[in-house]
Amino acid sequence: MHVAVVLGTRPEIIKMSPIIRYCEELDLDYSLIHTGQHYSYEMDAAFFHDLELPKPGHKLNVGSGTHAEQTGKIMVGLERILIHDRPDVVLVQGDTNTVLGSALSAAKLNVDVGHVEAGLRSWDRTMPEEINRILTDHLSRYLFAPTEKARTNLLQEGIDGEKIRVTGNTVVDAVLQNIEIAEQRSHILHDLDLEPGKYFLLTAHRQENVDDRAKLENLIVAMQDLYSIYGLPILFPAHPRTLKRLNEFGLPVPEGVYVLEPQGYLEFLLLEKSARAILTDSGGIQEEACILHVPCITLRENTERPEALDTGGNILAGTEPKRILQAVSTTLSTEATWMNPFGDGQSGKRIIEVLLSDR
Repeated sequence: MHVAVVLGTRPEIIKMSPIIRYCEELDLDYSLIHTGQHYSYEMDAAFFHDLELPKPGHKLNVGSGTHAEQTGKIMVGLERILIHDRPDVVLVQGDTNTVLGSALSAAKLNVDVGHVEAGLRSWDRTMPEEINRILTDHLSRYLFAPTEKARTNLLQEGIDGEKIRVTGNTVVDAVLQNIEIAEQRSHILHDLDLEPGKYFLLTAHRQENVDDRAKLENLIVAMQDLYSIYGLPILFPAHPRTLKRLNEFGLPVPEGVYVLEPQGYLEFLLLEKSARAILTDSGGIQEEACILHVPCITLRENTERPEALDTGGNILAGTEPKRILQAVSTTLSTEATWMNPFGDGQSGKRIIEVLLSDR
């Protein structure tokens, strides 16, 4: 069996890493394809190094662009590779344009698609990610649902239950495999003169937040108020898109917010683990916070990770300053004794075993 693993963003590299490692362990015939959706491969190379992953055999260097431009470039580039290599299965993860473009290319060539993290739903079709994940699920031969809720979503959409496997989420594998390495290798807390539990961690990159001036300004006001109340520094590893919008809108970074360059995976994992609380609009970071038992405030009106909300350690706050501050107060008063709802750290192994057993 030849498995083609396609990824294009840093979260995909992280979540696919347990699958790649298991392919290596089994000496499985597989290929690694990097679309370069948001960053050049060179910028992502540090992630492959940190995670001790082999270099991709194919690089499409798609780069930024509109949704149509990215998806089209991915389809054109990947089609050539699939025609030449003829893999048995194309594995994709999540909800990016890389995922949809790859699934469309494979399906049109009658190559089976395996969707890692299938069945997530925010129920908000104004989000490009929701469109990507829905279409990919309905194109896929193998749907690797991380939780029973995700499986239920798929069944309610009429997808054949025989195609669905509840495997847990590979993000658990990645966190458990790498947190000890991060603690041994990374000196990020020392380098930034930080004490565990004495800072907040902020990320914001979603189109619906950072491309909307009013929402982005609300986030700035919320950070001002957060620093005023708690007096703790707010670390902000800034996405290039967000910095660009701050400059375009003329919004200054407030006192107490410290803008950092995008961090390597091990450094960021350690920053997450040691934060007093995390404020984010990222789906993957919601999961990681839950796994690491760090309170999380989600800067969105919905989430495709309801399991994190059910623990009590994650609260939807949107971008209104008052709601954000109330959510911070609530989560800080919640004891972090919840159980991780996303799996046991064996998801990558289960996914490959499903593929092998079906051949």
